[in-house]
Amino acid sequence: MRIVRPDAIARLFKANPSGIALRMIADQIWRRIASRIMAYMLGAPSLYLGPGCRIIGGRNISFGSGIHADRNLWLEAVTSYKSQRFHPTVTIGDHVGFSNGVHISSIESIVIGSNVLMGSRIYISDHNHGAYKGEVQSHPEESPLDRKLGGGGPVSIGNNVWIGDNTVIIGPASIGNGAIIGANSVVRGVIPSCAIAVGIPARPIKLFNSRSNTWEKA
Repeated sequence: MRIVRPDAIARLFKANPSGIALRMIADQIWRRIASRIMAYMLGAPSLYLGPGCRIIGGRNISFGSGIHADRNLWLEAVTSYKSQRFHPTVTIGDHVGFSNGVHISSIESIVIGSNVLMGSRIYISDHNHGAYKGEVQSHPEESPLDRKLGGGGPVSIGNNVWIGDNTVIIGPASIGNGAIIGANSVVRGVIPSCAIAVGIPARPIKLFNSRSNTWEKA
């Protein structure tokens, strides 16, 4: 398998001065070699990690095949925070695409299905810094860094889901198969399958009618 395809090299030289094209090719070659090493260590076939990506707690993360992270992915299974200890699980299916600046953090459970496409600057978490309901709640004079992690719930994202830029997903949350989450939305709770949901909090505005093969107002 070629690390950089000849047609891609030709396009780089056509669009850029020779020196810049050579630098871009060298960067791509190094990035793909590094990704193959990471893929082997993480048991993630055909994984690609762009510049600035970091994966923390890889022993608690399960990867499918063909995952592509453009750049600056921050994927973390948090096993400890100050005096707290956790046993998180993060499961990612096949052919998942992350655009720039996606941040995923888990202390409990996050499941992402196959063929999921994520835009840029998305935040997904199954917890908060501090507790804001129940008997024992965090005090505003306590530094957020010192507040205990918790207060969220599991996150589940189905297959064939498209999540727009700047979306925030906080557990407990469940997004059904084939759903679309509009840009700048905040998701908590249940988004049904085959729905287009937008807003803060996100609510379905359209549902797919399998009989007519059209998206109809919810």
